[in-house]
Amino acid sequence: MIQNLPFIRGAALAVAVLSAPAWAQATAPDALVRQISVDVINAVKADKAIQAGDMTRISALVDTKVMPSVNFEVATRSAVGPQWRNASAEQRTQLQTEFKTLLLRLYAGALTQVKDQNVEVLKTLPTAGSTQVVVQTEVRGSGEPIKLDYRLDRPANDANAPWKIIDVNVGGIWLVQNYRSQFATELSKGGVDGLIKALAERNKSGAK
Repeated sequence: MIQNLPFIRGAALAVAVLSAPAWAQATAPDALVRQISVDVINAVKADKAIQAGDMTRISALVDTKVMPSVNFEVATRSAVGPQWRNASAEQRTQLQTEFKTLLLRLYAGALTQVKDQNVEVLKTLPTAGSTQVVVQTEVRGSGEPIKLDYRLDRPANDANAPWKIIDVNVGGIWLVQNYRSQFATELSKGGVDGLIKALAERNKSGAK
């Protein structure tokens, strides 16, 4: 069974990802994170429909600002695991579509919680043996601070390529990796088609 993440993680994830703009040139990872954090908070505060959980407005926000700066194929592939290699092109498209819808529902609830938060960028850590970096931040508001890390990547042979978000760590848990453990149960029972069906049924039911 596919479980929901704790709600506070969803709220932090919304602050983390739902503002990523399309950058015309490579921007340093920490500068990118700092700017998108400001952008998302300002965007949510200015849009009453998003605050109310309007899925049409949230979907528009994702399509225009999130998708250009998130490598969603890599994120979905990581969540699915080894069986991604055996999936057809059609199945991969379906997986990405259903995974996006699942996250949209998580974001919809989380965005209603964005009020007085701000994000402090702490430091950027390279990942040994890869092109990835991790930008460590902290979400601060009226409650307890939330540790929030972004994992970003770009092609090794193109220093001018934009950095892309591929995962977010909230409170010590990498969200895409967490979904991978959940998806593994469905994959073991019904393979790729079984996972697609489980995701579609969950999304159709409107469960959050």
